[in-house]
Amino acid sequence: MRDQTKRQPISIEPIPILETNYVWALHDGQQAVLVDPGRADPPLQWLKDHSLTLAGLLITHHHWDHTDGIDGILDVHQVPVYGPKDSRIPQVDHPLEENDSLQIEHPELNLKILSVPGHTSIHLAFVGADFLLCGDALFSAGCGRLFEGDAEQMQRSLDKLAALPGQTRVFCAHEYTLDNLRFALQVEPDNPDLNKRLEQVVRMRRHKHITLPSTIADELSFNPFLRTRRPDVIAAAQRKKPGCGSKPHEIFGVIRSWKDKA
Repeated sequence: MRDQTKRQPISIEPIPILETNYVWALHDGQQAVLVDPGRADPPLQWLKDHSLTLAGLLITHHHWDHTDGIDGILDVHQVPVYGPKDSRIPQVDHPLEENDSLQIEHPELNLKILSVPGHTSIHLAFVGADFLLCGDALFSAGCGRLFEGDAEQMQRSLDKLAALPGQTRVFCAHEYTLDNLRFALQVEPDNPDLNKRLEQVVRMRRHKHITLPSTIADELSFNPFLRTRRPDVIAAAQRKKPGCGSKPHEIFGVIRSWKDKA
């Protein structure tokens, strides 16, 4: 007879909202946790359609497209809200910070918390056994704009994420992959991994397929913001801004500014 006490594996599924956002749903077939609900109605309908009970919300940072759905969801489901200690997210009732551990019984989750500021002054990432929920800190082939942080701060944050095991699956919050790859090609036009990934993503988006998750190993092979110590990326940045220096955060700053204006 099948062991009824055996834990079900965690599934991670996207709930599309707005133009490019994904609310990630982590579930075991019975209970679910939602990540960064920028709207309430689509996640609520998704839970209903899948007959799942909501167990909690995970929030990475304060931007409206990650938080505007919190109140609407809490009106229906009184659940814990885990996230950074930030007055701009008053719904967080279980504040977390760097190196905290978060255990949720159902669905069974054991998460490590990383502080990854740069995109915003306060930003968390949630790291599971083989996955990363990184909000807007890291995108496939890209990273978040520096709205509140600086290049040196963001470089440190990305270094933390780059140090995760290569097989770690990267679940970021936006479908920006194709645009990011097209920009990355300006930085490293001769990168074979980048060109291969671009061809793959063009096909995927033609059929409106999601391009996520990526992996840390893949991102290290083609994401220019994780490659600021690579000779080709350094050379490209120095051609773009002669005299910019060669430290990783200096290279990052040039590439980020270049992308912002692209």
